[in-house]
Amino acid sequence: MLGKLSEMKNKIKGKERRTQFYFFSGKGGVGKSSCSSATALHFAKGGKKTLILSTDPAHSLSDSFEIKIGGEIKELRKNLYAIEIDPKKTMEEYKEKFSTNVEGMEMLSNLGLGDAFDIAGMTPGIDEMASLDKIMQFMNSNEYDAIVFDTAPTGHTLRLLSLPDVLDTWLGKMITLKMKFSGAIDMFKKFLPFGDSGDKPKIDADQLEVMKERLLQARALLTNPERTSYNIVTIAEEMSIYESQRSLEVLKEYNIPVKTIIVNQLVPENPSCKFCTARRGSQQKQLNKIHEIFGKYEIKEVPLFESEVHGFKMLEKVAKYLYG
Repeated sequence: MLGKLSEMKNKIKGKERRTQFYFFSGKGGVGKSSCSSATALHFAKGGKKTLILSTDPAHSLSDSFEIKIGGEIKELRKNLYAIEIDPKKTMEEYKEKFSTNVEGMEMLSNLGLGDAFDIAGMTPGIDEMASLDKIMQFMNSNEYDAIVFDTAPTGHTLRLLSLPDVLDTWLGKMITLKMKFSGAIDMFKKFLPFGDSGDKPKIDADQLEVMKERLLQARALLTNPERTSYNIVTIAEEMSIYESQRSLEVLKEYNIPVKTIIVNQLVPENPSCKFCTARRGSQQKQLNKIHEIFGKYEIKEVPLFESEVHGFKMLEKVAKYLYG
């Protein structure tokens, strides 16, 4: 309903909004929340209606903006909105939404068929699946000019982004099985007293079809470079560089368009500090390696600041390094 109302508003204004999507991911502790928050603030200041959405269970958006956000959309300032998705709540909502229900069929339940169609119980990666379904609700809403995703650390995110391919196959099999099972129910109804003639067991294949359609939409949006850009945040350390390489390989496999490599927490020059000079020298070697390995991508460099990146003023400083 939200998406349809927004779409009508946009058409009344004489334009149809095409939301742009920006994903930020990286190894834990590299500062992806700071970079994604700074990006969202930058877009909002530029006049774009922007939503920043955290799918990381260890939410950092509230810390970044120094405002308590939580699980409902909150307006932070003009054009800037934020939400921290609660994975536990999202999963419970998802289970309730997509679980099938076989009512008044004790005989079939005794045969174990009720368990066979408990979608929530047999879905692989239920937490990632629930997160993707929630993300797709926002991606299909057309409510915003830009949606910035502050995603979970790399491994979790890559599993989430690969789900459209993995689950499309799985759901296809489930839908086929479900339709066959629905046919079996019709046959049993001719012989067994399942209740009043108007009663029908609630086996909702439509929910599965809706889920499959959402996965197809997810694949189309996530692989469209005109709508989606994926930004990898890293630091100038060997393990973080390796993690970024691994991420790129998987993202390439699923045709996810990567736009930018952000190298964060670079120590600035300080000749009077021996430790700083040594640390900077080590980072510069790794930075050269980053430019060699990721040379075909846009590489942005963000320094290590004297204080932690919390609050709008600090986020504006980060945005200047990211966007000039």
